[in-house]
Amino acid sequence: MSVRKKYSVLRDPVQGDVYLTHEELSIVDTVEMQRMRGVRQLGTAYLVYPGAVHTRFDHMIGSLHVTQQMIDSINLSFELNPTGLVQISEEEARVIRIAALVHDITHIPFGHSLEDQDGIFRRHDSGYRFEQVFGPTTEVGQRLEALGVRDEVLSILTRGKAQGAQAIPSYWWQIVSGTICSDILDYLARDAYFTGLHLQVDPRVTSYFKIDRATGNLFIDLCKHELLREDILSEMVRMLEARYYFSERVYYHHAKVASGAMIARAVELALSGGHLKEEEFYDQTDASILDLLERSVSDAEPAIRDEVRELMKRLRSRKLYKRACVFPRYENKDVQEALVARFFAQGGARNRHEVEERIADQVRLATGQDVKLMVYCPAQRMQLKEARTHVRWPGEDQVRPLSHFSDQIPRLADLERSYRNLWKFYLFADTDDPALLNRVQEIAEKEFAEATNAYST
Repeated sequence: MSVRKKYSVLRDPVQGDVYLTHEELSIVDTVEMQRMRGVRQLGTAYLVYPGAVHTRFDHMIGSLHVTQQMIDSINLSFELNPTGLVQISEEEARVIRIAALVHDITHIPFGHSLEDQDGIFRRHDSGYRFEQVFGPTTEVGQRLEALGVRDEVLSILTRGKAQGAQAIPSYWWQIVSGTICSDILDYLARDAYFTGLHLQVDPRVTSYFKIDRATGNLFIDLCKHELLREDILSEMVRMLEARYYFSERVYYHHAKVASGAMIARAVELALSGGHLKEEEFYDQTDASILDLLERSVSDAEPAIRDEVRELMKRLRSRKLYKRACVFPRYENKDVQEALVARFFAQGGARNRHEVEERIADQVRLATGQDVKLMVYCPAQRMQLKEARTHVRWPGEDQVRPLSHFSDQIPRLADLERSYRNLWKFYLFADTDDPALLNRVQEIAEKEFAEATNAYST
């Protein structure tokens, strides 16, 4: 009599052998999960780092693997000394693993550019987006319902904020989406591998996690014999430093920002004329979305149709808009809030277009040349994540977020300031002519007289 295997194995270039249950494989085989094979993890970063073509699908598989590593470490700590701790049961592990497997399923192509940096769509991690993808008409929604885990998975991924969400222990979602969690532990290693950048983080960091019985929080124990474990603290800070390093070098690289802004502009144009709706983006891949944008404006007025087509042509041939001005936060702390209120918040698109047209008109009068411009203004906090991971600190009677001790960790305070200083307000132009860029810059500096341009063309 043959015995059915409990697990199947996938070979991953970053995590090695990843074991999936047959329930998990049935989720992997849904159309919504398979779409993620066509959504790059780093969007247009491949235009800067050619190897960065790994996908959300790869990352979701890797996150499940790291989740199990964390669960194993949590349970081993409990077995060694259960005082004040909690272990994770097999049924809990089943639900948490599935949540990790599907945690990025609401991502759309180039989503960070459209959600976090231009504010066009609702965020991928909003309750609305998860409710849509786990609804009764989707394959993955039906599969989760059949497995009896839909409500629990929805609660984990929305932190209990979705309609009808259940009350769940904090550690369920903290394992999957905390400041230091399976998500970040996989994507930092994966992004390093595929960009060719070096990552200085000890993989043993997963072995430091425990669960506090009193609060239900996932935490890292920094206390041994009433002394601070500097080695573990340094590893935590190094992990956060690594995330900053990748934000600086990859996630907010100026060419990635420019290409993302070009896609966002094409989307804005298609939406403004009623040629596309937000929901039409939910089942797209990186390749299909560019074709969809072009098809959607085929009957649009010529100005919209021609601009969208030109933007798509430029993207496919990597003829990106160039920087004319850069207004970084560290030179513009006093005006950052006003810039965001004017150009990112509601009405921001209209204000951006008005300024672009005004500067372009003045450039035309001064040089006789036409130039297309794009104002780029990200959200004030962008992707900054506070150091919310809980720790046990010597002399404290309860676990607290790491940020609570930032006064005692100078590197952490410096890191939070550095994150905020990644914010940059850009003016891009569709030319690489130095003389024309210089003229655009001169006129734009007068238009944004209250701000300080730090870029020299």
